[in-house]
Amino acid sequence: MIDLFLFAILPYVALAIAIIGLVWRYTTNQFSYSSVSSQFLENRQLFWGSVPWHYGIILILLGHVIGILFPSSIMAFNGVPVRLYILEGTGLALGLLVLVGLVLLLLRRGTNQSVRAVTSSMDLVLLLLLLLLVVTGVGTAIFDRWGSGWYVQTVTPYLRSLVHFSIKIEYMVSLPLLVKIHAVTAFVILAILPFTRMVHMLSVPLSYLWRPYQIVVWRRRRIQQ
Repeated sequence: MIDLFLFAILPYVALAIAIIGLVWRYTTNQFSYSSVSSQFLENRQLFWGSVPWHYGIILILLGHVIGILFPSSIMAFNGVPVRLYILEGTGLALGLLVLVGLVLLLLRRGTNQSVRAVTSSMDLVLLLLLLLLVVTGVGTAIFDRWGSGWYVQTVTPYLRSLVHFSIKIEYMVSLPLLVKIHAVTAFVILAILPFTRMVHMLSVPLSYLWRPYQIVVWRRRRIQQ
């Protein structure tokens, strides 16, 4: 019964909350689609935490998406042991990089008085959930190795079954506990996404690519001699 709720009901509930929440936030306060940067309060710790976090998480998410879209290509790639070792090692290295960046961001939030003053309870909830997501991901890479192999044979068909509304939770039920916690945490983060500053990742100014160019003219007063 618990597995049915976690892997058959929760994903759709989380997605529904995310969509409704995003639409509501955009229609009521679209200018809040930002990360509410605290860079002006403290920059050095932010740099060492934000850079590894952002670059690492983007590459990891890209790897997850590739595994969902091209499972047969991943299996063919892993057919050569050396390539499998390189892929697994790269994934673990990126996971550790993300973990270090996230820990530094948490320490910054907790130790810097100015940053702590502008940290909301939802910020803290989000950071703790992200920490759980990353820790379980790194733990899976260490204790349940060769994830790039079994991922495309279990998680990929499960996620595709959600899209096709023919849910096959048996793929998730058979997976280790760390993987289950990792997946459930991802669903919870999806649900709270509209109510956090992480929503800024949806506000990439793509319209800048095709908007008319702007001419900026600087006007300075001439100094009379």
